[in-house]
Amino acid sequence: MNQSTTYNQTYLWLISLTAALGGFLFGYDWVVVGGAKPYYEPFFDLNTPALQGWGTSSALVGCMVGALACVALSDRYGRKRLLIFSGALFTLSAIGTALASDFTWFNVYRIIGGVAMGIALNLSPMYIAEVSPPEKRGMFVTINQLLVMIGVLMAQIVNWRISLLDTELPVDATAEIIAQSWSGQNGWRWMFGVEAIPAFAFFALMFLVPESVRWLVKNGRAAEGKQVLQKIGGDAYAQNQINEVKLTLSQEDVSHVNFKQLLNSRILKLVGLGVFLSFLQQWSGLNVIIYYAADIFQAAGYNLQQMMLNIVVIGTVMVLAVIITMLTVDKLGRKTLLLFGTSSMAVVYALIGYCFYADYQGGVIVLLVLANVLFYSITLAPLLWVVLSEIFPNRIRGAAMSIAAFAHWVGNFTLTFSFPTIKESLGWANNFWLYGLICAAGFVVLYLILPETKGKTLEEIEQELVGDTHKKAVASN
Repeated sequence: MNQSTTYNQTYLWLISLTAALGGFLFGYDWVVVGGAKPYYEPFFDLNTPALQGWGTSSALVGCMVGALACVALSDRYGRKRLLIFSGALFTLSAIGTALASDFTWFNVYRIIGGVAMGIALNLSPMYIAEVSPPEKRGMFVTINQLLVMIGVLMAQIVNWRISLLDTELPVDATAEIIAQSWSGQNGWRWMFGVEAIPAFAFFALMFLVPESVRWLVKNGRAAEGKQVLQKIGGDAYAQNQINEVKLTLSQEDVSHVNFKQLLNSRILKLVGLGVFLSFLQQWSGLNVIIYYAADIFQAAGYNLQQMMLNIVVIGTVMVLAVIITMLTVDKLGRKTLLLFGTSSMAVVYALIGYCFYADYQGGVIVLLVLANVLFYSITLAPLLWVVLSEIFPNRIRGAAMSIAAFAHWVGNFTLTFSFPTIKESLGWANNFWLYGLICAAGFVVLYLILPETKGKTLEEIEQELVGDTHKKAVASN
């Protein structure tokens, strides 16, 4: 790649930020339920671990549906159309959840939002990867995670500020008092409803961005793809990129995805690596801290208002951490950062578990939780999607990444739904020690099998990881 190429940074940032609005909405939708749960649970009288787990995790069922839909549809209809569709679903979900009259409809609209989340988290980073220059791809794909974390922080701020509007609610209010309060009747509805504004903006703005370059070339629309690349880096850059993409494609790839290629031994190993990374990111346990932060801080001795503020601090750390990743990912590499993250989280989980075991309370728990959030947000949170957007071949990237994304949501759902029950069975200390063991195991596996992809074109990565297996597959058909 010619390092002297001058890129149209303004254009790259505009289309990347627009696509990354899907990440923002994912982040908001992902976290808003955690801040709203102290209020909607009393309203709906959710008094068992199963009901509480379902209320928190029902959206994740939709996420799995959205990820599965991308397996079949993203390579056929393109990234742009499905992202527009997800914007419409986000809008519907925000309004519907805010107006839900009972727990059933609450979950129906949460599941609809989950479908949008599954599509957006899958396709937003993929879209950005497929239009970004190779030496800047890590940074630009990480923009999506930055917007995810800003969405997380925005949800936490909205939840916190709305909770402060109910000046008559005591900080030590019981569930019965909360259920009859303004926060219990209406406040939590506004927490969900606010999302409709950015959701509609995402829906409208996605009409203005181009389709993914590599999808255009793959579907016989190379002239359109070249026009996009010319806007990004000029004529020479555009022609070079078009030629590289065409080398990894064949006529058989133009009109359809051959799903049999996913069973090729080398590609199957990459899919297996993607699935492992997806489960590791989820079962590393950080989502428990996000979804159940209120319960964790309550167990550490904080009241309701203090819990809401602590959750905002967590969101602030997550945003700052991703900025660090954006500045380092294309210098230090993906593998180095992931090994640092998994090892650091294993140590911090051991310390958090000990604090609960020794019955320490207060600030030490908050500091350790923030340290864990920092390590996760620098490494596993953004780099899963960077790696997934890079390691799969052009011809089946949409389908393969969707399989890994589906595994991500299975891991998320099983973790989130089972946490109340596991916590009751194991206790706080053993629960966090379990996540530490998972992080330690992840370190070992990633050290042994994860390739480094920094600074390489998607086509160079494909050649190194898959080689000429596609030509052999074509010859055998």
